[in-house]
Amino acid sequence: MVDRVTTEKRSEIMRAIRGKDTEPEMVVRSAAHRLGLRFRLHDPRLPGRPDMVLRKWKTVIFINGCYWHRHRGCRKATTPKSNAEFWNAKFLSNRKRDRRNYRELTDLGWRVVVLWQCEVASIAQATDRLRTLFKQGE
Repeated sequence: MVDRVTTEKRSEIMRAIRGKDTEPEMVVRSAAHRLGLRFRLHDPRLPGRPDMVLRKWKTVIFINGCYWHRHRGCRKATTPKSNAEFWNAKFLSNRKRDRRNYRELTDLGWRVVVLWQCEVASIAQATDRLRTLFKQGE
C-alpha cells in the first residue's frame, strides 16, 4: 500500500506520538482508580519506568501499544512498507528492551503485567482485566 501523505508529513505524525499519558494509559488509570487501586506512575527507579506501579501488590503494569511493541496476531501491529529495514530493526530493539526490563523486574521480585492497547480499548475492558488481576478483598 502506498503512503497517502508526504514523507515530511509522515515524520511529523510519527514525532507527535507520545510515550506517556496515551489514551490506553488514561483508560487503564481510570479503571484502576474506579476499582480503588492506588498506584504511582513511571517510577524512574525501576527498570523500564513501568507505566503503573502498585506497591501493595508488588506489581508493575506496562500498557503497550500494539504497533510499537509488536502485539502478535494483532491487526494494529503492521509494518511499514517503506524503509522496512529501519522499522524491523526498531521493532526488534523495542522487543529486546521490553524482555530485558521484564526479566530485571521479575528478578527484583516484581510481578510484571502487560496490557495491550487493543485489550483495554474501553474502561469496561480495562476494568474487567484489572478485576481479574487484583481480586478485591486480597
